[in-house]
Amino acid sequence: MKRTWTIIGVADVPGSFAWYQALLGLPATAPAHDHFAQIADVDGTVLLCLHAWGAHEHPSLTSPEHAEPGNGLLLFFRVDDFALAISRARGLAERLAEEPHGNPNTGTMEFSLRDPDGYYVTVSALDAA
Repeated sequence: MKRTWTIIGVADVPGSFAWYQALLGLPATAPAHDHFAQIADVDGTVLLCLHAWGAHEHPSLTSPEHAEPGNGLLLFFRVDDFALAISRARGLAERLAEEPHGNPNTGTMEFSLRDPDGYYVTVSALDAA
């Protein structure tokens, strides 16, 4: 099996790490490093990697000033506890970018919000309602 590790540049790795764990209902843990962290499901599957802007001189992660974070990227998570995800999201964001609604393409409910760095995050129910 092959897996993709999506890595995004963030200003505060520990803060973003805690934010994504809370949004996805994962157990709260500390990141392994202050410059890099992996958001992993309870089975160990890596869902998202967080990388501090400017660490390690990766060309596309040098600075958020070189490009708008998230331009051309949609972080899309499928969850099995959609109602709980909505509740957690409302506690993390001042407002949702998109209120819960049915997606006619997937046949599932979804909502969207912005993470602390401005990335657009959509959370979708795993199964149709």
